[in-house]
Amino acid sequence: MLIKQVRLMDPESGTDKVCDILIKDGLIREIGQIDIGDEETINGKDLVAAPGFVDIHVHFRDPGFTYKEDLTSGSEAAACGGYTSVVCMANTKPVMDNVKTLREFIKRAEESKINIYTVSALTLGMKGEELVNMEAMIKEGAVGFSDDGIPNTRTDIIVEAMERAKNLDVPISFHEEDPSLNRQNGINHGRVSDALGVYGAPAISEEVFVARDGLLSLRTGAKVDIQHISSGGTVDLMRYYKKMGAKLYGEVTPHHFSSTEDLVFEKGSLAKMNPPLRREEDRQKIIEGLKDNTISIIATDHAPHSKEEKERKLLKAPSGIIGLETALGLGNKNLVKKGHLSLMELIEKMTINPAKLFNLKAGRIFKGGPADIVIFNPNEEYIVKDFKSKSDNSPYLGEKLIGKVKYTICRGKIVYKN
Repeated sequence: MLIKQVRLMDPESGTDKVCDILIKDGLIREIGQIDIGDEETINGKDLVAAPGFVDIHVHFRDPGFTYKEDLTSGSEAAACGGYTSVVCMANTKPVMDNVKTLREFIKRAEESKINIYTVSALTLGMKGEELVNMEAMIKEGAVGFSDDGIPNTRTDIIVEAMERAKNLDVPISFHEEDPSLNRQNGINHGRVSDALGVYGAPAISEEVFVARDGLLSLRTGAKVDIQHISSGGTVDLMRYYKKMGAKLYGEVTPHHFSSTEDLVFEKGSLAKMNPPLRREEDRQKIIEGLKDNTISIIATDHAPHSKEEKERKLLKAPSGIIGLETALGLGNKNLVKKGHLSLMELIEKMTINPAKLFNLKAGRIFKGGPADIVIFNPNEEYIVKDFKSKSDNSPYLGEKLIGKVKYTICRGKIVYKN
């Protein structure tokens, strides 16, 4: 395969140039001016070629909840969004907390059109009471640990986990909410919750656990990933601990830098997520955190639910939205086109930064490297519709976004084409 006259943007090397890319046997063989007549050719004029996107926070619901999503449909959604590598969360059924379940998952994942990894649960059954066999789970192929969705309240267990994770050189990812401070999950405590007559989930619920885990990361030296940051106060705390030397990493979803709690008035349960969308002040602080690299990773928290589940009354509907197919468009529209980040900085937070944190062989384009590439038009506008995911629980249905994926190439094969 030969990609002709494409704008190659690779954040790690700083490459930004128009060139040709030759792919053979799943690898990038040449980068430069190439003239070979018998290769399949992609016309890259006016398009950008970047490393395939890397999402370290997705829910493919497989095994156990495959009516919402499975490895096949999740792969289709990821490829449509330009992703060639994803890391699944462990809240499956059975929970990803043992070697047998992990082995079965990895065997099936190897058949997927993209690179699918998974974290291990941090605690058995995600109950927060007893650590999994961390060493065995990493040996068998897990890439990190998380009880995502279930906040960890046992500080003594977290300290032990961090010490063991440090020795394994893998991150622990935390869903930061103090359940004792939340009354209704998925709706910010504030103006919108007041109008709805409920209390909701206050920002301090997130901030108090971030303060704890930032300190523990600093003291243990463990790599800690703060998932789906929603609060401006969290950004301030992250900045403080990082300056102190903590190996603290922040991920933010496209919906948290794009929208505020007002979306709940307009979209109802489609805008219900955990942690919730918060105030405009929080959104602006998140953007500042992206600009100064306090937040170094964009991850979607792709969370499919069935139509029936999301059509329940607001307080009964589950939290979460799908995000793989809209991430590039939201980031390009709300960060790049508005002057907050350069296109290279956006790509960096969607490729090499998450890949490095989870020790993945991804996120780079170089001669001899894997041919995992996304090709997109950064200036093409489109209306969000017709998802590849099994689910369509997105508040951005019908919205005009900017930045359209044209090809996704994984292991040298075209896995998505528009």
